[in-house]
Amino acid sequence: MRQETATAWAFVAPSVLVILGLSVVPVVWSLLLSFQADDLVTPSRWVGLDNYRALAQDPHFDQAVRNTLVYTLLYVPLSIGFGLLLALALNRRIRLVGLYRTLIFVPFVISAAAQGVLFSFILDPEFGAANAVLDKVGISPQGFLNDPGQALAALLAISLWSGTGFCVVVLLAALQDVPPSLVEAARLDGAGRLHLLRHVVLPSLGPVMVFLLLWQAITSLQVFDLVYVTTKGGPLGSTTVIVYFIWEQAFKNFTAGYGAAAAYALALALLVLAAVPRLTRSVRDRTRADRHLEGAAR
Repeated sequence: MRQETATAWAFVAPSVLVILGLSVVPVVWSLLLSFQADDLVTPSRWVGLDNYRALAQDPHFDQAVRNTLVYTLLYVPLSIGFGLLLALALNRRIRLVGLYRTLIFVPFVISAAAQGVLFSFILDPEFGAANAVLDKVGISPQGFLNDPGQALAALLAISLWSGTGFCVVVLLAALQDVPPSLVEAARLDGAGRLHLLRHVVLPSLGPVMVFLLLWQAITSLQVFDLVYVTTKGGPLGSTTVIVYFIWEQAFKNFTAGYGAAAAYALALALLVLAAVPRLTRSVRDRTRADRHLEGAAR
């Protein structure tokens, strides 16, 4: 038994060392860093909760939080909604359906950096293809990524172009797992398309919807590459999101402790977001158990 245990640890040890070195140690180190004033050059000094107090009073952090919330509240429902519509349209026996599915999923495979470079050329106010098309239809040129009122919406549109494909693939797989017997029984009972969608299809997609809601929310809260490549938080901070704010504080302003505090504020938000579905499920199961006990008692 001891020899088998030693052999097992010999195989597991490299992975454990990698996890400790690249995950656990940086997490603990950044947590300690969030309580210090550190410019990555001179020795750090302990400041306690001062970094977190400064975050609560920083208007730039407030703006980053607002931008992130607006982006998330728009991106999550729109990506899932468009994904559901496209999945329903592609869940049919139509000609070249495999090609359509591939074309919709391809943007998701492209890296955010490549997307940013591509759309920086397309949305360029002076030489971009977008304004050339708008000029052909008689619409005045737009600022897009250079306009504070349009930059965040432009980033949202780029993210939807790529992120919707993931939702389509997941929902399409879930639609194909809907029991055909339920669909056939509903049709025999006279259910139309809307009733079939509402009372049969959508309830079957419930767990998948919860997964997509959580996944897309976490993805949108962590957006960085696209912002860095296209706008770098501008113009006038209109596209500064939390992760870009963290990078800016740590590696541009050389206030690593302050950036670490902002990172842990984001980590706390993600933990709360991840805990919500589990808490909701536990409350729902407890309510069902209580109702079952009450029914049995009666």
